[in-house]
Amino acid sequence: MYPNLSPRALGIDIPFSEVAQLAQRYGFGGIDVSITELQRIAAQRGAEAIGEEMARAGLQFGVWGLPSDYRGEENVWRQALETLPALAELARSLGADRVSTFITPGDDERPFDENYEFHLSRLRPVAEILAAHGIRFGLEWVGPKTLRDSKTYPFIHTMEAALQLGADLGAGHVGLLVDLFHLYTSHTDVSAVRALTNEQVVNVHVNDAIAGRGVDEQLDDERTLPGESGITDIAGFLQALDAIGYDGPVTVEPFSQRIRALSAADAARAAADSLERSWQLASLARARKEGAR
Repeated sequence: MYPNLSPRALGIDIPFSEVAQLAQRYGFGGIDVSITELQRIAAQRGAEAIGEEMARAGLQFGVWGLPSDYRGEENVWRQALETLPALAELARSLGADRVSTFITPGDDERPFDENYEFHLSRLRPVAEILAAHGIRFGLEWVGPKTLRDSKTYPFIHTMEAALQLGADLGAGHVGLLVDLFHLYTSHTDVSAVRALTNEQVVNVHVNDAIAGRGVDEQLDDERTLPGESGITDIAGFLQALDAIGYDGPVTVEPFSQRIRALSAADAARAAADSLERSWQLASLARARKEGAR
């Protein structure tokens, strides 16, 4: 597994080339990308230019997101679905073979069974297109009870339920986005990760919970850097991932206004430092590349 920089997760809004330079500077092994941005670059400069830039920076691709929110209006979703094969083909050619999305843990209009069928209808064609291009698709469950309780009808909010949804899509190449905060808020011990396989874990988010709040009082959009409050078990989590041979990106997702208020460089440095400390807590080999600043 490798430390991965997601600019969006840190509130960083800069072009792909600058993200790559920032990741190289602070010792990340990979970056999350916007596939639509890469499509524009490929149209202007050729896909080879993207691969060359990644190689120069010594980076792997983390994940990319769907071109449109699958929960939105049907006509918008269908239009986005029509663009997905070309985006997936570009991603395949670049070796960007991981995609993920989150599952909202409740709904104000659809009861559970109706919402489940809705998710199957919207996500199955997505999963089929991605699988046809050899791209893995990760589903993220969202754990906080506070968010679930804000909805009229509860929905998927555990690892087991997310795995079942992925299996029911029936397309292959479907696994999980495993987020440490969502493990904690869904009352799931990090040891549960040891029952997964590397193939089932598409990507990983790390973070920490807010001190002074109980597990069922945590808010989805308020977290901290991994290891900052010491509430979530970052060491046990990384050790479990290491035990299953996980070889993908490990991304800091703090949802912290303090981090978002920093400059791009300072936010990236803070994320890199937190990952380095997390690797040390887990007694794993160095996370950051030698020579990083």
